[in-house]
Amino acid sequence: MPAEKIVDQVRAECRKRHYSRRTEQSYVSWLVRYVRFHGLRHPAQMGKVEVEAFLSHLATKRRVAASTQNQALCALVFAYQSVLGMDLPWLSDVTRAKRPARLPVVLSRTEVAAVLASMHGVHRLMAELLYGGGLRLMECLRLRVKDIHFERGEMTVRSGKGDKDRRTMLPKTASAALRTQLEQARAIWQGDRAAGAPGVALRGALDRKYPHAGQEFGWFWVFPDNHLSLDPVSGLRRRHHHYEKRLQRAVRAAGRSAGLDQAISPHVLRHCFATHLLEGGYDIRTVQELLGHSDVSTTMVYTHVLNRGGRGVISPLDGL
Repeated sequence: MPAEKIVDQVRAECRKRHYSRRTEQSYVSWLVRYVRFHGLRHPAQMGKVEVEAFLSHLATKRRVAASTQNQALCALVFAYQSVLGMDLPWLSDVTRAKRPARLPVVLSRTEVAAVLASMHGVHRLMAELLYGGGLRLMECLRLRVKDIHFERGEMTVRSGKGDKDRRTMLPKTASAALRTQLEQARAIWQGDRAAGAPGVALRGALDRKYPHAGQEFGWFWVFPDNHLSLDPVSGLRRRHHHYEKRLQRAVRAAGRSAGLDQAISPHVLRHCFATHLLEGGYDIRTVQELLGHSDVSTTMVYTHVLNRGGRGVISPLDGL
């Protein structure tokens, strides 16, 4: 089987298992790198020695993070077991990199306010939703009109991490700007309908179950892109949501404008959301649900950056 066919089968297997688009892209990318690293040899002709050599190269030469190295291993395991159907007893002997424990970057309320004040327009609104609702970057960009509930003060996150839905609060402070954004999104939607453009992409089989839903305003993006782009799955030229790197650059630039020494990203605002809620005395289980964590131990990391409450420690220097 040629290497190109394996790549196609990896894509097909990922879609059959309803893996996210990003997981599919990651698995394909790592398989291609693995094959190129070994001089375009077929994966079926390689084994434990080649896999360990590739992982060692990533760690020693490329100096990638442990999580990146483990991601590469997961991609190769998927290709060997799920696509090639090979029984690999040696996989249990392959050493997985140990992920070091890291504390999240968290800003003070004053610093968050300074960052938001340095932003303008649609990027400021997105940043307010990231901080005000604890959204992940792609959860914010993938919001659809029907997921905004002004009267209930809620946002519904669809197909978040782990393909889970959840609800979180809609900040009242952002409501006016969000209504204006929806008016602008409606104008773009109306222009697409007048031009006969295809509807927006729907997840899974929804486009077959509801063939006209993608053309309805309720399914339209809250933050649509300015231009039509090619859908890599369907091949249609349609409206995509706002490009994530634009927001990432805007947040980094705002951090510099606010005079912060830390290199911040949109995800830092989610960290701040969780930490500031815990500082405000909210129950950790409530914060866990708002963040969409499966296990409370994941949420517990935010208690480690607090220095208040019953577990807060006072420096002996301050006691002199």
